[in-house]
This record gives sequence, structure tokens and C-alpha cells, in this order.
Amino acid sequence: MDSPSAVSQALGQTGYLTDPALATVVFLAERMQRPLLLEGEPGTGKTALAEALAQLRGVPLIRLQCYEGIDASQALYDWDFPRQILHLRTLEAATRDGSLDPVDAEKSLFDERFLLARPVLRALRESPSVLLIDEVDRADDEFEAFLLEVLSSWAVSIPELGTVVATTPPTVVLTSNRTRELHDALKRRCLYHWIDHPGLDREVAIVRSRAPEVPDALARQVVALVQTLRTEHLLKPPGVAETLDWARALEQLGATELDLEQAAATLGAVVKYREDTDRVRHVLDRMLAR
Repeated sequence: MDSPSAVSQALGQTGYLTDPALATVVFLAERMQRPLLLEGEPGTGKTALAEALAQLRGVPLIRLQCYEGIDASQALYDWDFPRQILHLRTLEAATRDGSLDPVDAEKSLFDERFLLARPVLRALRESPSVLLIDEVDRADDEFEAFLLEVLSSWAVSIPELGTVVATTPPTVVLTSNRTRELHDALKRRCLYHWIDHPGLDREVAIVRSRAPEVPDALARQVVALVQTLRTEHLLKPPGVAETLDWARALEQLGATELDLEQAAATLGAVVKYREDTDRVRHVLDRMLAR
């Protein structure tokens, strides 16, 4: 892909619709071999972009889901201890009668066959691939420092086996919901883009692309209502995923246009907190009253 417009067109064929700014930063991240850091509200399509890139390129999507307390071993590799123990017991008899040197027995415990590759190591070994580091803001400072080292060298050292270097750096997409600020050092290593909720026309186009079974009139009315709800200070404003779920739910009920009573009956597709449900019902009541 030789231009941002070509990136936008190619991603569109997978069902992921971008704006010019996002297409440009994706293009630059590929050309410059830089990780792409995406921040934004939940449901704005950050994870879906990594999935679309993997689909577009026909390469594996390798996902590392971050969480509080994650450490380097859970991202890199571990050893299959149960299999190592079985292997050791098999060797015990040979070691006792002197037919196997204890040092050789110990070395055999850290053979490649006992290595459990975690997402980061897999991405380096299986590249070309897309490595999705999802919700990196949930991890702690130490894990950020580890990521920075890997993303700078595209290499990982395994003391028992040696260093693994990616022949082709994987495409790396990091996502953050900004529950905390990431360190400047990690941000400097990446190209950064804030993904906002799409405008009315682009969100309608997304619904038509991802849920073509939804009638056009219903799609536009659902999107318009969701965009209104995003201004209502909800605990969790609905993202594009919720828009799609709501439109599909209404279509399953046979709706061809938005019916506010049906909308009220299907709120579980679009809001996930009781307090938000109450607020949205008040909005729908006002609309019904008008």
C-alpha cells in the first residue's frame, strides 16, 4: 500500500472504515516500522483495527491482553514444568547407572520442546504477524519498561536457549482506554493516534458495512439515537460495537424503522449499567412524549 488513501480503501474492504487521519498514521507506522499506540474511549474500534490489519495482510493476529499484575514471563515465555518433571523421572534410571551425565540431563530439561511461547515471543518468532497489546494502561510501570525494551530491539533473550530476533519486525498495535497516563518513553517509541467516536455519516456507513441486513432507515435512526445518548453523561457511553448490537437486535425483532418502545425493550444491547438504563429510559420517555 503506497499511500494513506490506499490503506483506507484496503481496510474498507475488510469492513473497517477509517478517517484520513487514522489511515495516515497506519500508513506511516507500516513504512517507518513503528508501533502504533491507539487511545480512546472503549468501543471506538481500537482492537478492531488490529484485527482488520491482520485480516488484510493475511498474517496471524497475536493478542496480549494486559491486566493488573501482568509480568514479563506472562508476555514472553514459560517452561512446561509438568512435562519437565515427567522427562526428569524418565531420565532418573539412566542417570543412576551412570549412562547419562547429570549435566546433560539438566540441559535436556530446557530443550525447545518444553518452551511455552507467550504472545510477545510468538510474535517475534512467527513474524510477519500483527501483535495486539490490548489495554496496556492496565499494566504497571515495570511492564511498560519491559515492553519498551522489546519494541526497541525486536529481540528477546532466553538464557537457556539464546536470543530470539525477529527477522521482520511484527506490526504492533497498542491500545489504551486511558485509565492512567502511559510513560513518555513508551509514547515516544510509538506513533500515536486518538480514536474518537465516529461522526453520524461514518457510523452509519460502518453499520451498513458490518450489518448489511439492517434496513437503511433503521441504521440511520439507531445511529442518530446512539449519538444523542453519548451526550447524556452515561457511565459508559455506547461505542460502535453497541450501535451494531442494537441495530441487529431491532432487526431481529422485525423492525424496519426505529420504534421507541422496541428500543426501550432492547436496552441491554446498548447500555451495561443500571444507572445508564434509567437515564436512557428518561431520554426515550421524552422522545415519546414529543
